Amino acid sequence: MPGAPLDVLVIAPHPDDAELGAAGAILKLKAEGRRVGILDLTDGEPTPHGSPETRRRETAAATAILGVDWRDNLGLPNRRLEATLEARAKLAGVIRTLRPTWLFAPYWVDAHPDHVAATELVEAARFWAKLSKTDLTGEPFHPRRIYNYYCVHLKLAPQPAFVLDISDHWEQKLAAIRCYESQFITGRPTEEPTFLDQLRDEAAYWGKTIGTRYGEPYTCREPIGVASMAGLV
Repeated sequence: MPGAPLDVLVIAPHPDDAELGAAGAILKLKAEGRRVGILDLTDGEPTPHGSPETRRRETAAATAILGVDWRDNLGLPNRRLEATLEARAKLAGVIRTLRPTWLFAPYWVDAHPDHVAATELVEAARFWAKLSKTDLTGEPFHPRRIYNYYCVHLKLAPQPAFVLDISDHWEQKLAAIRCYESQFITGRPTEEPTFLDQLRDEAAYWGKTIGTRYGEPYTCREPIGVASMAGLV
């Protein structure tokens, strides 16, 4: 565990989801001096071209590019992820130990049951993390907000709460995603547009909506406070 509390904990159903949905924010936060961690809930396997060993190597390579302060895996079952009481207690214990100011979780509408369960689990664990008179690990703690990133298996036209300018960090984000060769390169169609081409087009679209080269969309169930208009683009 890191010595100091985290500013942000990105919680992902599988290794690669944090990279796909939030790597731009992770890199931007790190560039600003923030302490950032990633918790993968499952190992993401089996997949057609992957294995647990392969995914661990790919995750380590992507983590090095992102430069996060902490990363771990909660060890919950892939393809059968559920927001059980046992899983809630495990995640709440991690939150109480790491004490992140903000949590990042997947958008709550998706075709992938693991993604839906992950967000349900994060929301419940955030609540449990603040409880007193409990046998949970650590002391009570309540992150201020959950921000939801888009890493979905539905063809959605989302209306995000805000779009983050990631123009300076797009190439690093793409490099981190490329580390997951077993997921996004091996066995994928090679004719254009490839999967990676589509990711670039999506990032360019979100950048266009805010007048920048590349963007990353986010939403939140709760109101978002703004201390100054200076941060708006």
